[in-house]
Order: sequence, then structure tokens, then C-alpha cells
Amino acid sequence: MKINPKDYRPNVGMMILNQNKEIFVGKRIDHPSEFWQMPQGGIDQKEDPTLAAIREIEEEVGIKKDKLKLITHIKDWYYYSIPKDLAQTLWKGKYKGQRQKWFLFEFIGNINDINIDTKYPEFSEYRWVKKNFLVPNIVPFKKKVYLKVIEDFKSYL
Repeated sequence: MKINPKDYRPNVGMMILNQNKEIFVGKRIDHPSEFWQMPQGGIDQKEDPTLAAIREIEEEVGIKKDKLKLITHIKDWYYYSIPKDLAQTLWKGKYKGQRQKWFLFEFIGNINDINIDTKYPEFSEYRWVKKNFLVPNIVPFKKKVYLKVIEDFKSYL
């Protein structure tokens, strides 16, 4: 089956590592279950994906760009579809899911540089986890993407 990129919302995903090689995850405010995820967010029209990643990190977790060091990124787009009822709610049926560029950052700040109580909060809490926490605790429709991201960034983890 051929994927039409126009059917998928442009998005960035960010894996943020601390000095202990632990990964930042947040518990979504808008989901009643126990799912955790790495920060991610939409790419504005004509926005550079790297700049979108830095902007989204600050918007979602309050970390300023001077507290981040870009390590690498994945050149390909990763696609995932979401349940149809959710796509209708989120995007009024415009998209089937998201296409993501993934970035790996090192967090070079301290705990005071993190603030999930942002203007438009997305996470109710956060924690630093090892890579084996990610896939079992992400919403099921994102599991394949998380497996690819872990594989692509494994030499840094």
C-alpha cells in the first residue's frame, strides 16, 4: 500500500537524554490511561523541522534551546496512523495520522530548567526512563515508530 504524505500531519518527535542516558517521557494530560511518550509536535507551514523540534520542546516541557545539544536526527519520515474516531476528533478527518522526523538531544540543564506547567500543558507528570520503558508504555498505534527510533538511536543509548 502506497502512503500519500498529504494524508499525514507533519510532525517532529524528540528523544531527550540526560547525562545518565535516561530518556525524558511525559504522561499525557488528555489521555486517561497510563501511556507515556516522548515530546512531539506539529511542524508549522514552511517551518524547518529542527527549529520545530526546539520550539516544541520549549512549548511542551519548558526546556530552552541553550539547555539542549542536538546530537543527531533521522533523515526519513516515520508514519503512523491513528484510530479513525480519534482522527475525526483531532483533525476533523483531514489526516489519517502523522509523519514524523525524529531528533536526539542531550539535556545539558538541571531539574529547574524543566517546566511541564506550560501555557498549553500536554503532560501531567514526567520522568527519566531507560529505553526498555518506552515501547511497553506508549499508546499501541505508536509502538512501531518507537521501535524504529530506539533502533536508529541505539548507539547513543
